[in-house]
Amino acid sequence: MNDKYKILLVDDEENNLMLLYRTLRGKYDIVKTTSPLDAIELMKTQQFHLILSDHKMPEMDGVELLKHVYENYPETVRILVTAYSDITILIGSINEAKIYRYIKKPFNPAELELVVEAGLEYFQLKKDNEVLISDLKELFSGTIRAIIEALDAKDSYTLGRSRRVTYYSLKIAKKLNLSDADYGKIELAGLLHDIGMIGVSDDVLLKTEKLTDEEFQEIKSHVDHGVRILEDIKQLKDVITIIKYHHEHFDGNGYPYGIKGEEIPIGSRIIAIADAYDGMVSNRAYREAMKPEDAMQVLEKLAGKQFDPQIVQSFREILPELLKEIAEFEQTTKA
Repeated sequence: MNDKYKILLVDDEENNLMLLYRTLRGKYDIVKTTSPLDAIELMKTQQFHLILSDHKMPEMDGVELLKHVYENYPETVRILVTAYSDITILIGSINEAKIYRYIKKPFNPAELELVVEAGLEYFQLKKDNEVLISDLKELFSGTIRAIIEALDAKDSYTLGRSRRVTYYSLKIAKKLNLSDADYGKIELAGLLHDIGMIGVSDDVLLKTEKLTDEEFQEIKSHVDHGVRILEDIKQLKDVITIIKYHHEHFDGNGYPYGIKGEEIPIGSRIIAIADAYDGMVSNRAYREAMKPEDAMQVLEKLAGKQFDPQIVQSFREILPELLKEIAEFEQTTKA
């Protein structure tokens, strides 16, 4: 990275733009424009660490601009400068464009500097997390592969299951436009989410009849087993959190802790859907695999109860693409 962070300033009023520029110049590499459309073009050829945009502009609303930035350059920190004080409007803006912060006009230059500095620290933290996850994946790749192979060896049903759940989970994460750091954590959590099944007896795991209450409790204990297996690896702290909660239900009726809604980490909510879908479309000892559309309808029926309804909808939207990719892969392997 260069010595200076690169910031894009956007304000249709030249006087306001110059005030922003004078406040931040010297410390940062500044590019400024009075046109939101020009800003979009600038971002196609230059990487900006932070964009600071006015709210009301004639060519394009600042929220629209920052929403475009979020959808195309999610790593760029987004800050809105606004004269509006309507909380409903501001909350809506934040939700639409995933804005890091907003600054009210007239702004205090010292406050502006602090907000920008905090935003860039946030940017750097995310980048550092991405590097950490990349290093972890490289460091543990052999160990993870050995663990997955040991799990696959227990039961033909689990053969390749972790990889399939990870594949579905990453496709959902991409659809939701999650950060590279979250993407990396979800990848590791998907591969390791059922690691605790190693601690479940083969008699229970391979049973074809209905499980007793005690046997079902043993199956449920795989979450705790998984956490215990991984808990000494401090670098996997965030990954373990995703694994810990991947059997929680959106309505609070899951296990082992009974948390609900957005209390459940988004990675856990994603893996819960990927895990359930793969379970339904895979052959089991006691039943045949369901058709993809039938499995999707089950997910939709349980949306808001067992599963996050927004993530279910996202999965519905990408399912045709997934099925096409899987069919093409299967065709390639048969050739």
